[in-house]
Amino acid sequence: MPLTVAIIGNPNTGKSTLFNALTGLQVRVGNFPGVTVEKKIGRIKGTAQPIDLVDLPGTYSLSPRSLDEMVSVNVLLGRQTDVGKVDAVVCILDASNLERNFYLACQVLDLGLPTVIVLNMFDVASTRGVRIDIPALSKKLGVQVVATSAHRKEGLDALKAAIASAVPNGPGTRPHPFPETFYSECHQLASKLAGLCRSDAPSFLVERALLDVGGYLETEWLDDDNAAEQWRTALVEARTRLKDAGCRVPAIEAKARYAWAKQTLAEITTIPSARAETLSDRMDRVLTHRFAGLLIFAVLMVVVFQAIFSWAEPLMGWCEAGQSAASGFVASQLPPGTLRSLLTDGVVAGVGGVLVFLPQIGMLFLFIALLEDCGYLARAAFLMDKVMSKFGLNGKSFVPLMTSHACAIPGIMATRVIEDRRARLATILVAPLMSCSARLPVYTLFISLFVSDSPLLGLRGARQGLTLFAMYALGITAAALVAAVLRKTIFHSETPPFVMELPAYKWPSPWIVFSRVWDRMMAFVTRAGTLIFAAAIVVWAGSFFPGDHSQEFEKQRLIEAAEPIKSDLLLQEARTVEALDKLNQRISHAAWENATERDDILKLTASTQTELAKLKAKLKPFEDASDEVNHMRASLVEQSFLGWLGHLIEPIVKPLGWDWKIGVGTLLSFPARELVVTNLGIIYGLGQDVDESDQQLWSTIREAKWPDGRPVYGVPVALSIMVFFSLCAQCAATLMTIRRETNSWRWPLVTFSYMTSLAYLAALVTYQVAIRI
Repeated sequence: MPLTVAIIGNPNTGKSTLFNALTGLQVRVGNFPGVTVEKKIGRIKGTAQPIDLVDLPGTYSLSPRSLDEMVSVNVLLGRQTDVGKVDAVVCILDASNLERNFYLACQVLDLGLPTVIVLNMFDVASTRGVRIDIPALSKKLGVQVVATSAHRKEGLDALKAAIASAVPNGPGTRPHPFPETFYSECHQLASKLAGLCRSDAPSFLVERALLDVGGYLETEWLDDDNAAEQWRTALVEARTRLKDAGCRVPAIEAKARYAWAKQTLAEITTIPSARAETLSDRMDRVLTHRFAGLLIFAVLMVVVFQAIFSWAEPLMGWCEAGQSAASGFVASQLPPGTLRSLLTDGVVAGVGGVLVFLPQIGMLFLFIALLEDCGYLARAAFLMDKVMSKFGLNGKSFVPLMTSHACAIPGIMATRVIEDRRARLATILVAPLMSCSARLPVYTLFISLFVSDSPLLGLRGARQGLTLFAMYALGITAAALVAAVLRKTIFHSETPPFVMELPAYKWPSPWIVFSRVWDRMMAFVTRAGTLIFAAAIVVWAGSFFPGDHSQEFEKQRLIEAAEPIKSDLLLQEARTVEALDKLNQRISHAAWENATERDDILKLTASTQTELAKLKAKLKPFEDASDEVNHMRASLVEQSFLGWLGHLIEPIVKPLGWDWKIGVGTLLSFPARELVVTNLGIIYGLGQDVDESDQQLWSTIREAKWPDGRPVYGVPVALSIMVFFSLCAQCAATLMTIRRETNSWRWPLVTFSYMTSLAYLAALVTYQVAIRI
């Protein structure tokens, strides 16, 4: 049986770096049941006995305020059923800031588990003149103490040996930092709890319930309302007695634990009286300056945004080309039919819908890993905290929201850097409001068609540019307002003080950066990817059934059978056009020496034109057959389950100025917003190979009529559609990512409901106002 060892530490102590160094890339990633906390378990390499390492979230304290924060405590106490009993715990401390880190170490030692204390970033401490007597500290704590520098992979062998021997050595000395009156009250509370059917509660949880005023163990621990009320009353009475005894809760915890830390480290650590100015200090004077720092941060964010938005595009193009090649291969091996449609439009499209996001996700997490490992990301959060706190978020929310302008999926995944659960959920719920790149084809199509490019203030196209800017600004404004509302309602609580340690700057480790990027990409493929794939299959089925596709398939078979003839005709046409172009150039530039030569050239030109006309006439049946198939598909989409749903919702979308075709196009775009343009091409019988610049699609949209002859489209309808897509949740991949990140269907349903309602209301107001102007 492998040993199970938990690893815990403050943020920015190198815990994740150490975890990756010990386990490599062989890590199982998921979520703890019922919560948003990510579960990472890896097997330590190079040990005689198998050891599974459980990576717990970075935290400054084991003080659970919610079910999410309770997970770490449950794992350490062996109460997390999907992990089981923990045999030992590894506590990571920043060697250059031991006294503050010892607060968490004191709580960990209170658990009474076999423990290994790791003094990480020991090289940084040494350069700052900090001296630590490791053997003396180990003797005083009664546990093994190991010095490491994880980013340099120093001290790993000693750490592995210490972990392997921790269980036989047993637990260390429990600190007992509180006065006896505190432990006496805990004993009475344990007796009270036993009478309320909680006789199995460890003493650590009783202590935490007494110390954490308003915490999870006070408010949510007991399911029975009557028992819960008695428990809260007992806690209040115990705190009152402690206050009368001069032991005020919760202030006593910080006072007692820091006093213990100071006493423990006395004569063991030597810290220079005058701290020398470091390179990090000099860099921070610029990088955290309220003006220069913001300017540098803005430039960096532009680079990151450009990378996600533009630099990833060639890689995404390769993914799309691979998808097209795979579809072509399947089509070449199977005759037209339901199976081929399922494989090409369902399976291959579903897999492609997953893989196409990988370049953006990889690019985003490459930058995040670089900025985090070098120490800059903490400074960025510090710089943006003042702005973000006005909307109930914190500085760490900025990068996820900014990157959501490229794609909400990597933006939502980037919220993992936010420790505060409420701020993280609020950020996840508003991230899809940022206008991502998938919305751009919708904006481009309708702005090009209905917004004038005539000069404004001497600038041609300024109206179109302002309209595009307005769509992006609408999403940002809505996100800020929704975040503020969420923090005052669903996630109501006082915005916690933003506490973050600024680590020393260092060169990023290539191995650490690579492992983090790989980990995030694989997590997306194996977790969100499966749900995105499933959604693609469901939408294919909804748009395919229950119509009779036999005639479409038969027509398609005839077209494909005649494909060699068509290809040969197209080749002849291309050669004829090329020859005609050369003749026309010769006619326009030639200086004729005699009339005979001129007549010969003109006759050859006329003959070539006649040959080209014959070729076009031969190709006309193929074009007609393709048009016929496109019209069949359009009719079958109307007869499908989604088409039926589109007609059903027409009375609902009609106040927005939409007909059923726009409604169906919107429904069919649920796998991805940008599909609305392709869907309109299918619905209008133009086929699926149209994009936002297709002139035939432009002409069809302009000519679309209501049954009474009125034009369907105009500026009010165009604005209504753009506003709706700016605010709606028409992206299955995003919703599935929210499901995986929150480990609950509740939050994607909340996101879809509020965004759809907001989009509908905003589009309704936009249309109704626009038609009256």
